[in-house]
Amino acid sequence: MEDRNFDDLAHKFAASIYGTAKGEIRQTVVWHDIEQILLTLSQDKALNVLDAGGGLAQLSQKLASQGHRVSLCDLSSEMLALAKQEIIKNDLIEQYRFIHSPVQEVAEHLPAKVDLVLFHAVMEWLAEPLQALEGLCEQVKPGGIISVMFYNYNGLLFKNLICGNLNHIEKGMPHRKRFKLQPQQGIQPELVYQCLEHAGFKILGKTGVRTFHDYMQDHDMGDFSFEQIVAMEQKLCRQEPFLSLGRYIHVYAQKPI
Repeated sequence: MEDRNFDDLAHKFAASIYGTAKGEIRQTVVWHDIEQILLTLSQDKALNVLDAGGGLAQLSQKLASQGHRVSLCDLSSEMLALAKQEIIKNDLIEQYRFIHSPVQEVAEHLPAKVDLVLFHAVMEWLAEPLQALEGLCEQVKPGGIISVMFYNYNGLLFKNLICGNLNHIEKGMPHRKRFKLQPQQGIQPELVYQCLEHAGFKILGKTGVRTFHDYMQDHDMGDFSFEQIVAMEQKLCRQEPFLSLGRYIHVYAQKPI
């Protein structure tokens, strides 16, 4: 396995991940956590933010619109170009600096430690995800926060169980290369939590992202609206057992002063 570069799939990735109901649920649920992070950090000052492997920078653009300064790092020059187009269109270019680099080497391009690191939906595409997380923890200044969202191994396992893919499970759920936008691996939540705590961080919150939406067998059946799905996701996503079954998990943690 090697780190995934999205140069060849940037446009498809943007449409398939962000322009969907799944993407909207993800943005809504995680932004609620980001608001809690800002309450902890901001105190009406502009923050220095690193969006590591940030893709189209959708969440960090919301931060930039509030006056925070963002360094957007990505391995894919195509993703950075697409992000820059959106950032210019939204009149946020003054708030951004762009770093074309693997996240593992971003320290070489940062003038100082940052207040907030966003590391969202990247670990599952890396050959050594925990090593990358450890490196990014080092870029957080004392009192700062790291926000990590990862493809949940437990959610992947549960999805395969309810679909009856037992042979695939018994083989260790290897990555199916024909599904180009499926992450390369699920990440064990406990390994992420342990990594953060080993780095000296205090975990402030955990959230399941899409705790039931992706498990709904037939979206044409039942009595619901999309707005109800989003509201129910928000209601369940921070309580067990739903949190640990999210297709993704968002965890944020603070570095001691």
